[in-house]
Amino acid sequence: MSTQATPSTPSPAAAERPVRITVLAGVNALEGLALALGGVYMLVMGLLGKLESTQQAETVGITLVALGAIPLIAARGLLLLRSWSRGPALITQIMALPVAWTLLRSQGALIPTGIVLAAVAVTGLVLVLNPATTRILGIRRGPGATPGA
Repeated sequence: MSTQATPSTPSPAAAERPVRITVLAGVNALEGLALALGGVYMLVMGLLGKLESTQQAETVGITLVALGAIPLIAARGLLLLRSWSRGPALITQIMALPVAWTLLRSQGALIPTGIVLAAVAVTGLVLVLNPATTRILGIRRGPGATPGA
């Protein structure tokens, strides 16, 4: 008999991971996936010549794919309960707010998109700034903070 865990056995981190961290990781993964898919769309449309400026479309596409990697990496770190993942997760939510505001001030179908993005970003901010999240990820507050306090 082997003493190694089988793939169906949950990892210790997954068994101890609270729902709030899983939801936060999901929010970041959703945002990262949306950015990456938007970037791929821009790249494809730029390469097919469907947009006015193919060079600008390709540049924006590459940028969006690169920016999409940040929340995806943060989501992976959150699932593994890594303390460093809180920073990129927080930055992602803060960066989403001005985008949501811009969408809300536009017209047509962009307004509902702005509403959804704002709701997702605020949910992510509430989850990432929650003191329980800080405690779960093992982040101490202040220079003299003790882990057990």
